[in-house]
Amino acid sequence: MLRRYALILADRRSGGHRHLAVGLRSASIVLGGLVTVPILMGLGAKWGARAEVEQLRTAKLELEVENRSYRAATGALTAQIQSLENVINDLGARATLDPTQARAIQRLPAVVRSKASGGTTTPKMAISALANAPISSPEDTFGVLRMLLQALESRLRYVRRDVERREELANATPSIWPAHGWLTGTYGGRSDPFTGEPGFHQGIDISTEKGQPVFATADATVESASYNGDYGNLVVLKHAFGLTTRYGHMSGFIVKPGQKVRRGDVIGYVGATGRATGAHLHYEIVANGSLINPLQLLTQPPAQR
Repeated sequence: MLRRYALILADRRSGGHRHLAVGLRSASIVLGGLVTVPILMGLGAKWGARAEVEQLRTAKLELEVENRSYRAATGALTAQIQSLENVINDLGARATLDPTQARAIQRLPAVVRSKASGGTTTPKMAISALANAPISSPEDTFGVLRMLLQALESRLRYVRRDVERREELANATPSIWPAHGWLTGTYGGRSDPFTGEPGFHQGIDISTEKGQPVFATADATVESASYNGDYGNLVVLKHAFGLTTRYGHMSGFIVKPGQKVRRGDVIGYVGATGRATGAHLHYEIVANGSLINPLQLLTQPPAQR
């Protein structure tokens, strides 16, 4: 290693030459450097490429997670949109009432109609605030859309509930004539048919032949069906929202307490039982504990069955 070597560098054109003395150790160091530097550069490039690959792999995994999250969010939004469409279609099919039924509802006392009014709906201000919320990323977009759709879905549920209660009120409103016949007694003041003295008639009288069917004028539950003094054979139907109807002087009834009936169902037959001068049906309507004139609600003829 202590040997020295002479390196002669000659120039052909000038004929000059130079001597360069190189020790074996120095030559080994230079040669080792020439070999080691490319290896180190290659290893550095390899390590750098490996780090980049690892970064790309991490980014790929993050993108896959984000894509799964976006797919899940998109699926949830799609389901909510479909739900909203179903609610809107349902409301569109059910919102319109028969005009005669709507008129009957409007003639009900305000205290009865108020019982069918809906509760508090989702405030419009809250929905407006969501719609104007700041958006700075796709996550914000999905979040705002999801909350907005949830708010609209909640509001439509309240609206659907109101429509359902309006339908229930329509079904409970006594709107058809309870029997076929002719009107022989009206609601209000009149002379007593037995004594001739002034009195108050609490309902209307519909005269017809004995044995003619008597119809329930709205959906209800039979509250009572029995003989009741001056009323004779009396059926009392309890409707929703504080409405009650009474059917008196019947020859007989075919319903029993607790039974559910629908508008137009036969509940008994015309007669002359109790305090009656002839075959007829006495009919009353009570709304929230007070008698009302049945004629203001009777907008449809009795059911044809």
